[in-house]
Amino acid sequence: MREAIGRHAFELVALSIAAAIAAHAPHLPIWLCIAAPAALIIRVVLRRRGMGPAPLLVRLPAAFLLLVLVVLHYGTLFGREPGSALGCGLLALKLLETEYPRDARVAIGFGGFVLMSALLFTQSLVFTVGVSLTLILLLAALVSLQPAPTDRRHPLRGEFRVGAILLACGLPLAAAGFVLVPRLSTPLWGGNDRSSEGRTGLSDSMQPGALTDLLTDDSPAFRVRFDAAPPQPAQRYFRAVVLSDFDGATWTRGEFVRTEDAERDGAPVDYVVTLEPTDRRWLPTLDLPFVAPSGARFSSARELIADDIVSQPREYRVRSSSRYTFAPKLSTQERARALALPERFDPKTRALAADWRAANADDIGVARAALDLFHASFKYTLHPPLLGRDSIDDFLFSTRQGFCEHYASAFVVLMRSAGIPARVVTGYQGGWWNDSGNYLLVRNSDAHAWAEIWIAGRGWVRVDPTAAVSPARIELGAAAANDAASWAQSDWVRAFRNRFDRVNGWWTQAVIRFDALRQRGLLTPFGVDNANQGDLLIALSVVLAIVLLLATIWAMRDSKPPRDDALDAAWAALGRRLERAGVDPRPSEGPLDLLVRARAALPTSAATLNGLVGDYVALRYGVSEPVPERVRYFTNAVGRFRVPRRVKKRKADAVVQR
Repeated sequence: MREAIGRHAFELVALSIAAAIAAHAPHLPIWLCIAAPAALIIRVVLRRRGMGPAPLLVRLPAAFLLLVLVVLHYGTLFGREPGSALGCGLLALKLLETEYPRDARVAIGFGGFVLMSALLFTQSLVFTVGVSLTLILLLAALVSLQPAPTDRRHPLRGEFRVGAILLACGLPLAAAGFVLVPRLSTPLWGGNDRSSEGRTGLSDSMQPGALTDLLTDDSPAFRVRFDAAPPQPAQRYFRAVVLSDFDGATWTRGEFVRTEDAERDGAPVDYVVTLEPTDRRWLPTLDLPFVAPSGARFSSARELIADDIVSQPREYRVRSSSRYTFAPKLSTQERARALALPERFDPKTRALAADWRAANADDIGVARAALDLFHASFKYTLHPPLLGRDSIDDFLFSTRQGFCEHYASAFVVLMRSAGIPARVVTGYQGGWWNDSGNYLLVRNSDAHAWAEIWIAGRGWVRVDPTAAVSPARIELGAAAANDAASWAQSDWVRAFRNRFDRVNGWWTQAVIRFDALRQRGLLTPFGVDNANQGDLLIALSVVLAIVLLLATIWAMRDSKPPRDDALDAAWAALGRRLERAGVDPRPSEGPLDLLVRARAALPTSAATLNGLVGDYVALRYGVSEPVPERVRYFTNAVGRFRVPRRVKKRKADAVVQR
């Protein structure tokens, strides 16, 4: 008869399953984030009360309901998010039937698969370390299922120690496989899944409040390495999306009739951008780009657009210039588009712009009037009041509080109302210069919106109305303007963040961006310029042979003989106690024969000996795998057993002979 696993091992298995599911929590539906841990907790509580696994009539409907809910939520079962949700749900249901070691081992194996699949969503250094620590927990749960405890006094500590050792032993083989196993040009599965599109980054539309999530996200957006000295903070505008169409509430992007001409008037700036995954095609560039990298193109408004969605970190080289002449000529159709405003929206704004136009003959004067208005009585804040239907009127004449997108949107509407072609540009501004790594770190919180107005003879000219309200936002960065905590701006915090981001940058370059092209160049030092799959497999075989040879030598080294398992160790301890009492265990003697002699020699301990020998026989011969808790109980009982030391051996033997 199979014996159920003990309470300690079961609850460690449940904890490891919960940790594997938790790795997927950021992208799981809320109902599954509630149902999965609830199922685990209920199963643990019911088992503590002596109840067995859930019956089949409960498990089958639960599995069918999970399948239906996943299809209803995602519309499909295929892809990263639907697949991970289904896997996490099935893993939680697996614990409902887990009662014996075989079921627990299957659950742990499936939990390892679910845990590793979380790396399909993010491969950041911190998350990868967290997954590795969770893997130690899964291995510790697997060790707890062994009949012999690794540490009789502190079993949990011993299980985690063995789990960590197992993980460490597997790292060399994992590293060899990562580097040398031939890579596919596309992911094995989930490569076309876009269920998480818009994970981060800028959108092709904007309305007041749309950038709030980005402005409060301090994660890296991209890193920039300049060939020469970096531009000054006030010139660090990274162009991404140009928005030209406005419906009264939302700005949207639209292609122009022709590509706008641009001429460089100043020295070029050459740099390399390493962009984090965005699941979008926008490639931020220093304003204004002139030379596009391979695999990307310029739009009509000088946006740099990748041929493929950026689902993995991407590195590209660009040439830009901060001094330029951009679209000096504007066609009638383009001018009409840059002046278009929805009818019956924001009448007060239109009237104000008309007054400015009447008082100023030139376009620059109108723009200055708007900037003066912002500078005099407006406030920069990430928590502005809500706006109504006439959002620009409400902002200019009522709330007078907002952040970059409020000011850029209002400024462009004012300019168009005054007859000046204008549009909104979104991207990033500023960045954090990393002295230790010699690169510019731009975070998602550096997302920014500004305006461009068209001036005759000069073309499109950048105007940042936010600078008139909060100069600190441009000169000191987003953190200074966004009321970041003072401790976050302290010198030691900055130094730590800089150094840690340098490690993150190395991780991105060396691990995440390690692709088939880099892999083919691995064997160049050995005379193989462009390694094919056969060369890589030969190299992998050589590395595996070396690792296995070293492991064999280490296993055969001169060392102490391995210890018996815990049950045999406890039985040997009992034999030593009997030997000190004059009852020597004989090599050909079974436990029951030894019990006969021991009871005759130690009549006062007969009852205790009956219990000890009976427990040993039941654990060693009654089950295929004794429960660790019962082994520990037997070990402790042997430790408490005391016998008289002066019983003579001859007396014991004489009693047996009679």
